[in-house]
Amino acid sequence: MAAKLIERQFHNVSGKLRVAELFFDVPVDYSKPNGTTLRLFARSVARFNKPVEPTKDEGKLPWLVYLQGGPGFGCGAPQNYGWVEPALSKGYQVLFLDQRGTGLSSTITAGTLARQGDAIKQAEYLKHFRADNIVRDCEAIRQCLTDDYPEDQRKWSIIGQSFGGFCAATYLSKFPESLREAYLTGGLPPLVSEPDPALLAYLRAYEVIDNPAEKVAERNQAYYAKFPEDVQKVKKIMQYLTTNKVPLPSGWLTPARFQQLGIMFGFHGGLDSLHEIVLRAWNDLEMFGSLTVPTLATIDGNGGMDKNIIYAVLHESIYCQGKPSRWAADRRRAASPQFQISESQPEIYFTGEMVFKDMFESYTELKQVQEVAEILATTSDWPALYDEARLAKNEVPVYAATYIDDMYVHFDLASNTAAKIKGTKQFITNTMYHDALRSKSGEIMRQLFNLRDDSID
Repeated sequence: MAAKLIERQFHNVSGKLRVAELFFDVPVDYSKPNGTTLRLFARSVARFNKPVEPTKDEGKLPWLVYLQGGPGFGCGAPQNYGWVEPALSKGYQVLFLDQRGTGLSSTITAGTLARQGDAIKQAEYLKHFRADNIVRDCEAIRQCLTDDYPEDQRKWSIIGQSFGGFCAATYLSKFPESLREAYLTGGLPPLVSEPDPALLAYLRAYEVIDNPAEKVAERNQAYYAKFPEDVQKVKKIMQYLTTNKVPLPSGWLTPARFQQLGIMFGFHGGLDSLHEIVLRAWNDLEMFGSLTVPTLATIDGNGGMDKNIIYAVLHESIYCQGKPSRWAADRRRAASPQFQISESQPEIYFTGEMVFKDMFESYTELKQVQEVAEILATTSDWPALYDEARLAKNEVPVYAATYIDDMYVHFDLASNTAAKIKGTKQFITNTMYHDALRSKSGEIMRQLFNLRDDSID
């Protein structure tokens, strides 16, 4: 079924972009098309072009749909994405979709979620916010936006960053007939179906006992090699946080929450960014014996779980197909000595993008959905997200940028998936990290279009 277009308003950005703000209504549950609806928000982007003389209509521009990383994050303003200009130059118009529950698309917060009823009803509601329904939303919007297109021009292209790539693989599994091509950047998902899928895939980066070169540990080693003075600085900060209750605007700064700043390691410049925070916090303790407001604001601003609770509540479930996650990150962290916060450790390692139960104590917003998160962590009736048989017969061109040193999407698992999706072409590099689409937009888009144009020799 097509989405219902509720509103469309146009404006120009700096004389360069023509932007339309779009609102749609779609079902919460596509098996109940006449039931409760969601309001979705998207922005379409095309070149702003005002010719000297009026010209005839040159036809409908092909769509390129951006699938945002996450889960749980909305899209920013189109003019802030460096890859938009190369995409427009290739003749696309771009659609930025706030995935359901994010941005302006029926935003999920503890307060809005409480409107669904008790914790059981809230958990049931959130089961509709994974990749399977995100791509159903895309399909409904595609049918709406291409309704007046010629029949042979109604397919569209997708570009998926990180979790957006996971959604792209789901799209290829469920609606390949609607896709012209798929670009993936740091987003080839592990096609896991074994028991405890989150432990097998999402936590591969934590396997520091048997393989100390796995990515989170590796990035910690790189951090302390670059800033050896931070070994003692981090221990001093952790000792202070262990013996003091430190409030933040969004909750409490616990040792574990400070440890979670290691999520920054996966981005370009992440080592330096974390060092700046450590240096600032250590300097506060040296000078004042406590942390100052600017330091606490900086730390709080690099958390974000309170503003994007889908990320915390559904993060492990995006890997689950028929099995519960059972707080996989907590179980693996408990078995990894390097990640224990202890003065006796040679170095205290920071954690990565994993989600832990203690987050639902240290964030005020998450504490309100603690029971909901527990229900979802023990849920086993997650439907399949991928169809490996269909992917093995895939006919949609797939172009993937894959990063050897990606801390969030494990290279070995991504490579296995690329081999399972027929016709996938990869640009593989060890000179870029997970956020290269943002940090090195021009180079990534050039490489992806080279794969599409087959111009590499």
